Amino acid sequence: MRASSRRVGAAVVVGLLAAGCASGGQIDPEGTAASEGLDATATDPVRVQATQDNNLLDVVVARGVLNCGVYGAAVAFSETQPDGSTTGFDADYCRALGIAILGDAEAVNFVPLTSAERFTALQSGDIDVLVRNTTWTQSRDTALGFDFAPVTFYDGQQLMARTSDGFTSDSTVADVAGATVCATAGTTTEKNIADAADAAGIEINLQTFEDLDIITDNFITGACDVMTTDGSGLVGRRARQQGDQEWAIFPSSPFSKEPLGPVYLPNQSEFGDVVNWTVYATIIFDEKGITSANVDDLARSGRLDAEAVRLLGGVGELQTRMGLRPDAFYDVVRQVGNYGEIYDRHLVPVGLSRAGTPNALWTEGGLIYAPPAR
Repeated sequence: MRASSRRVGAAVVVGLLAAGCASGGQIDPEGTAASEGLDATATDPVRVQATQDNNLLDVVVARGVLNCGVYGAAVAFSETQPDGSTTGFDADYCRALGIAILGDAEAVNFVPLTSAERFTALQSGDIDVLVRNTTWTQSRDTALGFDFAPVTFYDGQQLMARTSDGFTSDSTVADVAGATVCATAGTTTEKNIADAADAAGIEINLQTFEDLDIITDNFITGACDVMTTDGSGLVGRRARQQGDQEWAIFPSSPFSKEPLGPVYLPNQSEFGDVVNWTVYATIIFDEKGITSANVDDLARSGRLDAEAVRLLGGVGELQTRMGLRPDAFYDVVRQVGNYGEIYDRHLVPVGLSRAGTPNALWTEGGLIYAPPAR
């Protein structure tokens, strides 16, 4: 469904929300750039300056397409399909932004990027936003100068090895002493395993590669005794590529913190607000049980609370102050769903449950939390 045909339904729902409110009571309105694979001298200063000087939200609206950087090979997060489409948890957050800004889930240009390419692509303006399992760190926030959106997935680094080599889910970092451990070059993953080995008092043969596909292939053939990355990446690879082998993921508690979320350029507060509140809106809808399947019925029922009414574009809405349509977040939940729907659609099938993890809602013991929409 194209954006123009959706406007009619959205306008009806917004009208119902406003009417419902009137009848129910008035609502008051990591290191250096080089260590990250980023060569500041290699970027085009004219393009960088143009991106930083212009209002990026206006640029995207005028262009009519959001350029969203993804991995393209991250199982369940962003996978480029044979037909050229991109699917996954991260991909759906790109679509959510396309919907919020442009009213159309199809108005997104997915740009697959390696770990070495991602920050240069963002700095140079080749992409508007990076939604690519990127860890929020102090160095990236300061030395590289990027801004981070709310965390969409709390992860942590683990190891994966073959059970035929004697490893189990109860193995520890100390158990990989002397092993060839393969990690992605120029990432927090490479630094974390080196630190973890030092802390465990062991020596490892650390081999780094640019791409997780290469690492996985080497692991399957035995060139790598152990592979390491974020736990979610290991779970996804095991679900898709284990084959006749049996792979164990350990230690049970990750040895790093990897808060993952969208990244954008600094000094773009309007664009940043849109990214942030698109994420927050999906979380609030999840808290309230507002889904793609029931949002229209709930809007007609008049039983939504004031916060939900505002987020869906009714009385007291704040989206127009952000440069969006009043019903922008209504379109988001209707087309891609709330946080839980996006999570369950892509991550649960590969074995990444929310229960008992930081990715549960704060009301259920997790860390997924949004500030109030008021």
